[in-house]
This record gives sequence, C-alpha cells and structure tokens, in this order.
Amino acid sequence: MSAYQSDEEQVEALKKWWNENGKAAVAGVVLGLGGIVGWQAWTQHQTSIAEQTSAQYQQLSMAINTGNSESAAKQAELLISKQGKSAYAQFAALSMARQHLEQGDAAAAQSQLTWAIENSSEPVIKQLARLRLARIKLSEGDTSGAAKLASEASKDAFAGEFAQLRGDIALANNDKDTARKSYQEALDNNAGNAELLQMKLDDLAVAAVN
Repeated sequence: MSAYQSDEEQVEALKKWWNENGKAAVAGVVLGLGGIVGWQAWTQHQTSIAEQTSAQYQQLSMAINTGNSESAAKQAELLISKQGKSAYAQFAALSMARQHLEQGDAAAAQSQLTWAIENSSEPVIKQLARLRLARIKLSEGDTSGAAKLASEASKDAFAGEFAQLRGDIALANNDKDTARKSYQEALDNNAGNAELLQMKLDDLAVAAVN
C-alpha cells in the first residue's frame, strides 16, 4: 500500500495546483482567444460549475471514507456522466478504482482506470491511471498487458515508478538481469519505496551468487 500512498501524494499535488491555478489557466486561454465580452458572466458560470463539481467530489470522498460504497458509486457516476472532462471526474474514477480493488473487484477497477486514461487531458492523471492499471494486470498474471502499458508511458516524473514496474514484470517472467537493471533505474530516478527497491536488488544479488 506504500506505493499507492506515493501515488496519492502526486495526486494531491495536482489537486493543489488545480485549486491554485485552474481558474487563472482557463482565464489565460479565453483571453488569448480575444474573448473578453461577457467575461464576467462566463467566469461566474464556470465558477458555479466548479463549485458544484468540487462539492460533489467532496461528497464522494466522504462516502468512500465512511464506507458508504453505494453513495460513492452514485456520486462517481454523476461526476463522470455530467463532468467527464473535469479533473474532479477523473479523480473520481481513480478513487472508485481504488475502492473496487479493495473490495476485490479487479475488473471494475480496471474499467475505471481505463476510462481515466482514455478521457483525461491531464498527463499526470493519465500516467497515474496507467501505472495503477498496469500493476493490477501484473497482479492478475497478465504480464504482457502490464508490459504494454509500461511501454506507453512517457518519460516524466513517473519514470522511476514505471522502471520499478518493468522490473516487477521482468521478475515475474524470470528475467532477472532485466529486473536488476530496471530496479537500479528506478532507484536512479528516485522512485518511491527506495528501501523496498534496494531489498529487491539485494535479493537478486543473493540469488545470483547462489
């Protein structure tokens, strides 16, 4: 679960950025297009929608935290169907994927993550969803599916996490040399769980000696 917590920290960072800069970013786009007529009415409308969407996401989070899975599912469905292109809807998909996985429904979790990958315009969300989906596929024994997702990942802040994933895939395929190289790459790229990564490398070193 510690790797998941590392993912959550990155999501929280994106949410903070959105809260602090989202409106300014939207404003910049609109002004860049030369649209200042009706700006105040437009911004009020967008602010109202953003506030409603934020409130719905907060209700979803509360439902998940209190174990009310039925309410959480309804809130997530509402966000995704009504505000599917918003960051909050994509956060909802990530949250529901985690809940499904904790409930043992890997298929539903994969469906939510696939939706996030296909519909998010935020590279961070797409990468996070891709990483989680690949991990689930690997845990289900689908090493080829996990490898395909890993190969589609771009070189960014998640480089270390995907290197670790490639190491796990290689180890599952009994390719210890590739696993060793991938784990070292993960350490070099500051992947989370450095201690666990070092343990994996140490285990591989012991196995090579024996």
